[in-house]
Amino acid sequence: MSRVLVTGATGYIGGRLVPELLAAGYDVRVLARHPERVASREWSDDVEVVEGDATSRADLRRALDGVDVAYYLIHALGAGPGFAERDRATARGFAVVARETGVGRVVYLGGLYPEGERLSPHLESRREVEQILLDGGAPTVVLRAAVILGSGSASFEMMRYLTERLPAMVAPRWINNRIQPIAVRDVLRYLVGAAHVPAGVSRGFDIGGPDVLTYSEMMQRYAAVAGLRPRVIRAVPVLTPRLASLWVGLVTPVPPGIARPLVGSLVHEVVAQEDDIKEYVPDPPEGLIDFDGAVALALARIRDLDVRTSWLSASVPGAPSDPLPDDPDWAGGSLLVDDRSSVVDTTNEALWTVIEGIGGAHGWYSWRLGWVARGAMDRLFGGPGLRRGRRHPHHLAPGDALDWWRVEKIVPGRLLRLRAEMRLPGLAWLELSVEDETAERPTFRQRAVFLPRGLPGQLYWWAISPFHGIVFGGMQRNIARAAAHAAAGS
Repeated sequence: MSRVLVTGATGYIGGRLVPELLAAGYDVRVLARHPERVASREWSDDVEVVEGDATSRADLRRALDGVDVAYYLIHALGAGPGFAERDRATARGFAVVARETGVGRVVYLGGLYPEGERLSPHLESRREVEQILLDGGAPTVVLRAAVILGSGSASFEMMRYLTERLPAMVAPRWINNRIQPIAVRDVLRYLVGAAHVPAGVSRGFDIGGPDVLTYSEMMQRYAAVAGLRPRVIRAVPVLTPRLASLWVGLVTPVPPGIARPLVGSLVHEVVAQEDDIKEYVPDPPEGLIDFDGAVALALARIRDLDVRTSWLSASVPGAPSDPLPDDPDWAGGSLLVDDRSSVVDTTNEALWTVIEGIGGAHGWYSWRLGWVARGAMDRLFGGPGLRRGRRHPHHLAPGDALDWWRVEKIVPGRLLRLRAEMRLPGLAWLELSVEDETAERPTFRQRAVFLPRGLPGQLYWWAISPFHGIVFGGMQRNIARAAAHAAAGS
């Protein structure tokens, strides 16, 4: 069994690569400055963890000893001034130790760049690291990618937020430069395949998906897949990369330190000039994932509340395009949450009885006038309002209508999840649960979750947020009070 080392194992690509390597039968070792971050991963018990820093040659010798293939997935994007020098120094140390310890293959994921142009600082640093590793003495495969499509990818998240939040925008003229994006699943397939490239091969390879699009076209295609109206985009010649990155920082939660180098790289057309990698890692029978397919995969996982909940509770999702527990908190789209919990002086059974009996004739334990007005407004726009009631006065089953909600999931005694069917600029859920069932007093948790659709969805959430304390706070208090009264009267 070949032993591989993965650096950057808790990063965007590294965290998704490790389970793919394990599934392919490799013995995986990871180098981590903070092993506790590895411990939260589902695969942590299946890998060997070496605590250390990639800037320390002593730590690198311990990590690279006996390794057949080493994945170099380190870069200082967003680290501020001097990131290029740090990247160079770290890559030099890694290349030297890889050669000294007899590593059979180094694999590096770099950036796709045009030949013969003065590159942005970000792409120039990627090109320098590539050359350092290729000159280091150990056989090296460099995979050069442009925009990687998957939830959590900084480039994808920047595009997602810009498209969702701005129905109309003024953009730099190089928004019309061509880009060849690639799905994260295909990137991972190439990375795993690079481990068995013949030893005599030491070079870089361009990798890209089947579509070549301008950034403007990518935003329009994203909008179409996400169910948004076509965006109005006007290119102007006056926005410098710095001004554009500040604008991106205002509109999106992507930190300026990351947005700036990404925006700066958009001044280049980044299209694969060759596809030689296919000689060693052939395309799958179904072909590479196209742009629309990659976006649909990412959005499908975000709209699956089970997956999104798992992310928030720090368990591991099931696909490479899913968000991971330690992805940055600005990744994954604009999921908006009102989360409340309280310890209730009642029994589990009494609390669950109140939860399962909610709606219909029992009402919503909250500001009644507000619920009635919202229901009337929903009916005015063609929604169900509050008129549907409930099938049974005390019991619910998956698929039941419940006023303007639908029962999406129910775990008797523990969880009720409702999906809104009212007219909304987005998707909404209400989740009521009993936690700490073994404690003397249970905890009642209530979550309202909203996935906005474009700018109207964002405006809707913030317009109603001043009323959350009345509506959701009142519901939290009144359900707890009703459960306590029920227990006292039994």
